[in-house]
Amino acid sequence: MIGLKKGRYCARQARTERDVAAAQALRARCFGLPTDADDFDDRCTHILIYRVVDDALVCCFRMMPLTGATITHSYSAQYYELSALEAYDGKMVEMGRFCIDPKAADPDILRVAWGAMTSYVDEAGVELLFGCSSFAGTETAEYLDAFAMLKARHLAPKRWLPRVKAPKVFKYAARLRRKPDAKKAMLRMPPLLRTYLMMGGWVSDHAVVDDQMNTLHVFTGVEIGSIPPARKRLLRAVVQ
Repeated sequence: MIGLKKGRYCARQARTERDVAAAQALRARCFGLPTDADDFDDRCTHILIYRVVDDALVCCFRMMPLTGATITHSYSAQYYELSALEAYDGKMVEMGRFCIDPKAADPDILRVAWGAMTSYVDEAGVELLFGCSSFAGTETAEYLDAFAMLKARHLAPKRWLPRVKAPKVFKYAARLRRKPDAKKAMLRMPPLLRTYLMMGGWVSDHAVVDDQMNTLHVFTGVEIGSIPPARKRLLRAVVQ
């Protein structure tokens, strides 16, 4: 059971239907949807981040345990052909529906969220953390340096590389020939994806154009055993 308090924020695991409904309501506000609930919610552990002073929900995400044999049942498998990962023999967890209330912008929220994720991963013995990392909007022009950086430094190992499944994709690894401007790339990189990459994360060679969510997203994986030791210490320092 996840329970973590650090400074102005605390993280806890959803325990009731009301807790899950609160997470769904926050997701709907953040994603600009009338509602945000699906069949995956019943199969996930929901992590909620609250502001201590007024008990306001400011962040949430969900974690779904999987194995190579069940990865086709993941949310990501709707958009990516993941048969290569069926050969992965360790425990996996899909992290999804991550959002932070835009009215509560504070870098400490993300730190506490990653602390809670670290607790979950450590307790469950997870070896691969994965999910979809989203760029706002469906136009690629303002993200070309970011995608060029992903191509140059962060593509998935060939043995795990997701293949195209979605009807609308941007095949950035095949199409881009530009050298990335590192500063522009990091400025346009979503904060969640930036953190994945700092942990040695890797991505698909194409982005899915998701008109329903009004996002571009890339499949993202982090092999826990490959996280740099210094980064592991920083993550676990939040938990202690």
